[in-house]
Amino acid sequence: MLYGGWDSLFHTLFVGVLAYVALVVFLRISGKRTLAKLNAFDLIVTVALGSLLATVMMGTEVALAQGALAFLLLIGLQFAVTWSSVRVRWLRRMVTGDPAMLLYRGEFLPAALQQERVTEGEIRAAVRAARVNSLDKVHAVVLETDGSISVVLLGEGGDESSLVGVAGLQEAREAAERSSAPKDGPA
Repeated sequence: MLYGGWDSLFHTLFVGVLAYVALVVFLRISGKRTLAKLNAFDLIVTVALGSLLATVMMGTEVALAQGALAFLLLIGLQFAVTWSSVRVRWLRRMVTGDPAMLLYRGEFLPAALQQERVTEGEIRAAVRAARVNSLDKVHAVVLETDGSISVVLLGEGGDESSLVGVAGLQEAREAAERSSAPKDGPA
């Protein structure tokens, strides 16, 4: 069917504009976090909002009021989960996960790479994107909860405070200490 009549076109135009305006208003009210850089939870909410907007715009069996209520429900649930996850650590870990150490003091962490399904080539590409020419200049590479890869350069002195909460940090420290410890035995 190429043309469903003026009524269906008018419905799509009228309801589409109102649904879009309602979604924009609700998103603005809910705050910046609703459209923040996406982790898995945020992606699900965003896809659901897009699907809902399409359903409200194109479906004649879904009233605008129902669509607006569904927008409010999704955005309200997202707000409640993010508000709670800021205050409750176990919920934050459940919703967003933990960042993961992939390289530490210039050494790849093969078990972490395998677990996170990241290749050494992807790590090298992230290091190049950070405009670093040697892995020896890299203190750590971290897979963030949103899927991005962060490169932490070796600093002068300083601590590792930016790495607090990264899964695998303690194991990487211990492995680095073992590999740099002097070997006992006959020379």
